[in-house]
Amino acid sequence: MFPRTVLKSGAAIMAATALLVVPALSAESIIVQSTTSTQNSGLYKHLLPIFKKMTGIQANVVAVGTGQAIKNARNCDGDVLLVHAKPAEEKFVKDGYGVKRSDLMYNDFIIVGPPADPAKVGSMKEAPAALKKIAGANAIFASRGDNSGTHKKEVRLWKASGVDPKAASGKWYRETGSGMGATLNAGVGMGAYVLTDRATWISYKNKGDFKIQVEGDDDLFNQYGVILVNPAKCPKVKKAAGQKFIDWLLGKEGQKAIADYKLGGKQLFFPNAGKGQS
Repeated sequence: MFPRTVLKSGAAIMAATALLVVPALSAESIIVQSTTSTQNSGLYKHLLPIFKKMTGIQANVVAVGTGQAIKNARNCDGDVLLVHAKPAEEKFVKDGYGVKRSDLMYNDFIIVGPPADPAKVGSMKEAPAALKKIAGANAIFASRGDNSGTHKKEVRLWKASGVDPKAASGKWYRETGSGMGATLNAGVGMGAYVLTDRATWISYKNKGDFKIQVEGDDDLFNQYGVILVNPAKCPKVKKAAGQKFIDWLLGKEGQKAIADYKLGGKQLFFPNAGKGQS
């Protein structure tokens, strides 16, 4: 038989443990369906601890391509949507799945490629013209091919170029069906041109001798938006907590936190809340 003092000590330890565990279990959390670039760039590792410290709310990110993130949100598998394909975001709201879309931040897309630059597009500014030269040279181009925000942008640029790359699928046009990091890995491995967002490129570790070949076109602008999933469509949405996260991102403190995130002295995202909503 255990001594009474031991039993009392054990009870005290259990009670103390319970006090430690209960707050962790009761902490509020939300699910953010997000594009991969914000995750791969390290932005969330910077932002989310600040938000949690201020509010006690844990934001859990599901990082997939924009198309898949929107699909997940339509299936009510999330509270907040944060992606970068404005026409698709506006349709998401128009179809009743989102409450309101707000501009959050921006950066830009770039075309990177091998230093030999087989299509001779280096220093070109007009992205569609550069893509047309890449196609004309039968130079290898690695596409995500995954309906992500980056892929959607690429499709629009190819359309503007007057070239249908699908006709060369499996030849000079290689579709990876993968995220940005994996597509960059494949592109570097086969000496291919790749369209990527600048934030992912800055944070990407396996650049090899690849360099930015095309940048600066207004058509390469990359806008991110944030949307609360509509509780009228998805009753289990954590409306109050999700809206608090959105309000923080769009507010002075969240916008400053976004601007403050840098790698190697380079700012990856530029806040522009209040510029547009739908």
